[in-house]
Amino acid sequence: MPNTIGLDDFDRLFTQFELSARRLETRRRYASDEVTDTYAQFTRGEPVNWDGVDAEWCAERREQTALGKRFERVRVVDNPPTPGQLYLLDNARRNSAVGEDIRNLERSEAQRLQLPEEDFWIFDSRLVARLIFDDADNFVSVELITEPVEVNRYAQARDAAWHYAVPYETFAADLPRPNSR
Repeated sequence: MPNTIGLDDFDRLFTQFELSARRLETRRRYASDEVTDTYAQFTRGEPVNWDGVDAEWCAERREQTALGKRFERVRVVDNPPTPGQLYLLDNARRNSAVGEDIRNLERSEAQRLQLPEEDFWIFDSRLVARLIFDDADNFVSVELITEPVEVNRYAQARDAAWHYAVPYETFAADLPRPNSR
């Protein structure tokens, strides 16, 4: 039987881990992004000022990285990227500024590597938090996985993604520049 937790319990994982929080992010869109002011600015072609956005989230990440904890993320991106993926490429400036190491991997490479098509975080290489989304791309819950063989399977997938991924700055610089978003 799956061990499902709510979003508040999931949020607590980001302060309770000891060494590393590592993510594989595979979705083409996130409904929660599309209702933000920053997403509206981005889709209108306006520069997004990430300063102060989600101040509590940013402060928490800075605090955790100051303690020596690591946040790493690999985002799988389509070619061409979806609007949501382009937004997250822009958002990576904020995440990196607060201590995350963010890399990107083209979806064709993820498919070649046979990576899973699900989002998850791995905490301290012993707990997987598999993110559950509904059909409308809303984040609804988290399934915790602690069985060592399963955790290892997720860790291997994430490590393969990390090996082939490139820093977000390099990935973004290599994208063709459209006339407008």
